[in-house]
Amino acid sequence: MLAGIAGETALDAMRQVAGMRDEPGSLVFSRSNARRLTETLGGLRGGAMKLGQMLSLQGEDVLPPEFTEILAELRNQAHFMPREQVEGVLVTELGPGWARRFEFFDFEPLAAASIGQVHGARTADGRDLALKIQYPGVEQSIDSDVDNLALFLRVTRLLPPLVDYEVLIPELKRELHREADYRREADNTEKYAELLGPDPGVLVPRVHGDFSTRRVLATDRLYGRPIEDLRSPEHADETRDRVGERLMRLVLRELFEFRFMQTDPNFGNYLFDPVDERIVLLDFGASRRFGSRFLRDYRRFLVSGVEEDEAGLLEVGVELGFLSGDESAEARRLYLDLCGLFVEPLRFPGRYRFGDSDLTRRVRDRGFEALIENPLPQPPPEILFIHRKLIGSFLLCAHIGASVDCRPLYRELVAGA
Repeated sequence: MLAGIAGETALDAMRQVAGMRDEPGSLVFSRSNARRLTETLGGLRGGAMKLGQMLSLQGEDVLPPEFTEILAELRNQAHFMPREQVEGVLVTELGPGWARRFEFFDFEPLAAASIGQVHGARTADGRDLALKIQYPGVEQSIDSDVDNLALFLRVTRLLPPLVDYEVLIPELKRELHREADYRREADNTEKYAELLGPDPGVLVPRVHGDFSTRRVLATDRLYGRPIEDLRSPEHADETRDRVGERLMRLVLRELFEFRFMQTDPNFGNYLFDPVDERIVLLDFGASRRFGSRFLRDYRRFLVSGVEEDEAGLLEVGVELGFLSGDESAEARRLYLDLCGLFVEPLRFPGRYRFGDSDLTRRVRDRGFEALIENPLPQPPPEILFIHRKLIGSFLLCAHIGASVDCRPLYRELVAGA
């Protein structure tokens, strides 16, 4: 892949010198290079595929549009396992007589992702299931895949140059190893459903333990449309707004009520049930628990930001690892500006129109300054995963065009809790 990108970039450079290249913009960030990257990440699965899916969440304000359009394909697509491979995993995990336990098993996958693919099935006793089946050998390849990704990122400089790979790479490995344990995901799913309780706006599938192992996860097969369908004009603005409000309420409940968060905001992890207007949640492999002391400080961070308490932000910034305490006045000002941007939807009076907001562009511009011109410390992994979910929820609300009055949610779930 690297050789192909280098060759294509050199060829484009010659075309540009000769006046034969009409496409504007970066030579490296070309459509053909984006296609090459997408195909490689899609075939590798594991850590490489996970990176592609994470990058695909970013809008054009973060990545060049050539990459954004093509990488988006990775959210719900990957190369499928052939039937013989699927059967091999089922024999290993469920036993040689696995087929007798099913009335029906569809070898055409419903979806494929970084660690496994999902198949529809009906058990002999009539239960409709979604079976997530892990790719053979993917767990053993995680460390080498992520190491190769680190090399790729350093060479291509796809991420800002001051990203601390010594923190990022080990954490990505740990996260992927956790996601590869489907027993852990089954526990996460049941824990989340228990914490959520009876919520008419959100649905979590039940786990079926008699068909679940470390590499096979069986849950209820739930039906719905991709949540992106809410962009369609067939849905009323009021419906989009209600779904956006539920998304924002849910992420704040995860933090300050559950203390347990599903940290992967990949759009493919959400469905929309148009009959009951429910959000259907599908994947709990990437889930984290948070300690009370950490969340106490993080609550102070949000409250100080919304209330424009600069002294409080500087103090809690050191506690959370955003600041070391000896930054220059310019760096402190940059941090305070970023905090103000981060809490903008919570502080905004009235309905915040996510789809019309240029917040991601403004955060990007100031964030790159924080990495390059006035470097700030890279926060600990807990912060990275929380912000991944918060930013992903913002982007999802923007993608469906929701308008949400976030102030009541802030008062109920953050300031008043």
